[in-house]
Amino acid sequence: MTDFRSAIFPLLAALALACTESESPPQPLPPEALWVEIAGEPFELELALDAASRHRGLSGRLAIEPNGGMLFVNTVERPHAMVMRDCAIPIDVAFLDFSGEVVAIHEMRPELPRRPAESQREYESRLRVYPSGAPAGFAIETAGGRLGEIGLRVGDRVAFDIASTLDFARRARAEQR
Repeated sequence: MTDFRSAIFPLLAALALACTESESPPQPLPPEALWVEIAGEPFELELALDAASRHRGLSGRLAIEPNGGMLFVNTVERPHAMVMRDCAIPIDVAFLDFSGEVVAIHEMRPELPRRPAESQREYESRLRVYPSGAPAGFAIETAGGRLGEIGLRVGDRVAFDIASTLDFARRARAEQR
């Protein structure tokens, strides 16, 4: 029995070391939603980290929870714009710079749906554009009227972990390539 123990112990020790050693720690998965504080109120926002999710946005929704919505994350701070593509309900949008400061707010109204004979290009060209007006890295969409209701103003700051959120977006973008 002593021979068995003396032979098995080094094998078990090597196996334990092999199972615990790793070249780099695993990267946390991007969350599906993020809690942010807007004008003192907590909001749970879905994340739009890649081009496809930013393009889709809240299209097709029939309702948005009072403290819900979406956070659009761009990895480049520059002027951005939103449209109401396939949205049947009013939506508020606030554009933020990389410090979390609100640079623009719009109350977006639903557009007429795409007509049967209308091409996608014709439909897109008639949608009203809501610009950031200044460099922005983020946009927050909430239920229509909600940002005014809580008193959010241009110049206010929205509290969330900006660095981690940008990191998640950069990783999502790299995975698409």
